[in-house]
Amino acid sequence: MRMAERLSSRIQPGSDAAPEGWGRPAFHVADLTRLRRPETAPGVEPWRGKAIPPDARISQPLLVGALLLFDVLNFPASGLLAYLATSAPRSLDWNEVWASLAVVTLVGLAALHARWSYTIRAMGDFTRQSLNLTLAFGGALALWNAGAVMAGFGAPELLRGWTLAWFCGGWAAGSLARGVFAVAVKIWTRQGRLARRTVIVGGGQHALETLGELERSGRGALQILGLFDDRNRDRLPEAIEDYALLGTFDDLEAFCREQKVDLLIVAIPTSAETRILQILKKLWILPVDIRISALGSRLKLRDRAYHHIGDVPFLPVFDKPISDWGSALKETFDRVVAALLILALSPVLAAVALGVKLSSPGPVLFRQTRYGFNNEQFAVFKFRSMYTEKCDASASKLVTRNDPRVTRFGAFIRRWSLDELPQLFNVLLGDLSLVGPRPHAIKGAAAGLFYDEAVEGYFARHRVKPGITGWAQVNGWRGETDTIEKIEQRVAHDLYYIENWSVWFDLKILAMTPISVMLTKNAF
Repeated sequence: MRMAERLSSRIQPGSDAAPEGWGRPAFHVADLTRLRRPETAPGVEPWRGKAIPPDARISQPLLVGALLLFDVLNFPASGLLAYLATSAPRSLDWNEVWASLAVVTLVGLAALHARWSYTIRAMGDFTRQSLNLTLAFGGALALWNAGAVMAGFGAPELLRGWTLAWFCGGWAAGSLARGVFAVAVKIWTRQGRLARRTVIVGGGQHALETLGELERSGRGALQILGLFDDRNRDRLPEAIEDYALLGTFDDLEAFCREQKVDLLIVAIPTSAETRILQILKKLWILPVDIRISALGSRLKLRDRAYHHIGDVPFLPVFDKPISDWGSALKETFDRVVAALLILALSPVLAAVALGVKLSSPGPVLFRQTRYGFNNEQFAVFKFRSMYTEKCDASASKLVTRNDPRVTRFGAFIRRWSLDELPQLFNVLLGDLSLVGPRPHAIKGAAAGLFYDEAVEGYFARHRVKPGITGWAQVNGWRGETDTIEKIEQRVAHDLYYIENWSVWFDLKILAMTPISVMLTKNAF
């Protein structure tokens, strides 16, 4: 909301009408080809062929998350196996063993992260990955050994044997995994399945120069789907015809959402400030990285102010709220913790399911369509709290206090948020996160207005995956939204969470959630 206000204050109203001759494009890019490739950097074989459709690409955060999850398991597992193989008959206290496994795992992961091991570029370089693993594993074990000696537990002979076995086993397993990842990354890079899906905003000479330089020096890192411009084709430079013209600026948002665009490059001269701001006002709500091409710009800043792709400098405007590393870490944490919670809460889940079944006829679970990440719709799972014939799958009418549609047992589980527990399975499926903006029903309304009509920039809350609990909920903004203020406060808290996300923020919200459930009275 604050970003929208800042942009709005600098933009003069103007016409958004599309020029004559434009139609709304059919956003299917399977047949778009990379037609023009000027001279390429020596020794580099760029990806050629047809654009990879969104569903065929490999998710970079998912790939990073897979390596992270392997390391999360490899560090303690190799340590435990090494201890069992070398400890007899001189055993440590098991509390000391678990503490040792935790310390080495946390220090090792932190060291790998600090050396940028969890990036696609690093994952494709086996030599670099092997060196990073050696330094991280060796450093973590050295630190643990020093602490163990200072704490006075474990005979030196035991520590030496355990450390050597731990390092050899963990390093061998980690190196083998990194070899597999390196091969996979190279294959998928050649196929174009890891390239960042990119669109260019602007079709003038500046855009043409940016495209040419990216083709020459970008080393296949981008999959350029095409460009958007408000002018007709005959008003654009002749050479721009080699690139797919996908639509006008008004078409950008729909295209970026449907085609899962990763990067949006604004290739308009920085002197056209008003035009650039008009574009940014429309696009800041999208979960994409937005960059302004600074190629040939008279504005000279320090090198660290620019991001480079190949030889092209870019001014970073908006970033995805959560980086690939953060997304991988969050996904890994979510799924591991969700699985553990399902196991721990299985008696509660069974008891609530039995209560729902006995309280009224009908299914135990209720599925409702909600908005998720990038405005995509998914079915959220809940324990049924209403009479079957009165269930409202579209949430056209939100539940209010003493709602006659809610059963007596349903009112109890709603009061204590027990009806939300099946959403742990949504987390395992990847639709939800443990922490994030709560997913709203597709027909949710406040004071007679749909949420996106009531709050400017409402869809910006969908730049991250929704959650079971969130910053708005632990601050009391849960339950019905019968006034504009309530939905405004929800969105404001959601945007604050997105702008300030960190692992520690998630942990804080998770810790606050039980207290909020017990103290908050506005969930019916």
